[in-house]
Amino acid sequence: MTTSRREPKQDRSRETRRKILESAVHCLATYGWQGATMAVVADHVDISRGALQHHFPTREDLMLAAIDHVAEQRDKDRLQYDSTTPEGNDRIDYVVDMLINYYSTDAFKAALQVWVAAATDPALRERVIPLETRFARAAYRHAVEFLRADVSDERTHRLIQSTMDLARGLGLADVITDDSARRNKIAQFWKSELATIKTLD
Repeated sequence: MTTSRREPKQDRSRETRRKILESAVHCLATYGWQGATMAVVADHVDISRGALQHHFPTREDLMLAAIDHVAEQRDKDRLQYDSTTPEGNDRIDYVVDMLINYYSTDAFKAALQVWVAAATDPALRERVIPLETRFARAAYRHAVEFLRADVSDERTHRLIQSTMDLARGLGLADVITDDSARRNKIAQFWKSELATIKTLD
C-alpha cells in the first residue's frame, strides 16, 4: 500500500520538475537572464515560489538544470533522427537543415543567455563550462553519426567542426532579427561543401 501511494507522488514530482525545466527554457529564451527570475518561472508553471525552490533552491541551479535537460532531450530525440534520416544526397541536406534549425530554437537561445551571464560571473562560468563542453561534443558526435563521416580524415573532421561553428553563428544572427532568408542561402552553399567529405559507406 505504501509503495503504491508513493509511486503516483513520485510521478507527479517528476512531471512537475519537467514542466519547471521547460518553463525555465521558455522564460530564458523570451525574457533573458535578467528577466527569467524564480518568480517569473514559478508564475509560468503556476506554482508557488516555495514549491519551485523545493525542486531548485537557487536560480543558478534551475537554469543549469534547464540547459542540462535540453541536452538530455536532444540525446533522446537523436533516436528519431536515426530512423528518419534520408539516404543519398538528401542526407546532407537533412543534417545541415537540422543543425542550423536547432541553433534558432528556444533551447539554443536559452543556453545563450546562460553563457552570456557566465562570461562575467566566475562561479557560474565554472558550472557552465562542463555543460557547454558536453553540449558541443554531443552536437559534433551526432553530426558525425548522421553523416556517417570518416573523421579520421582531417579535412572531413574540420568540415564537420566548421558546420557546427557555422550553425552556431547563424543562430546568433537570428537572435535579434529574423535572419532566415540569408540563413537559407548560406545553408544551400554549405551543403555543397559538405558533400565533399569522406564517409564510411
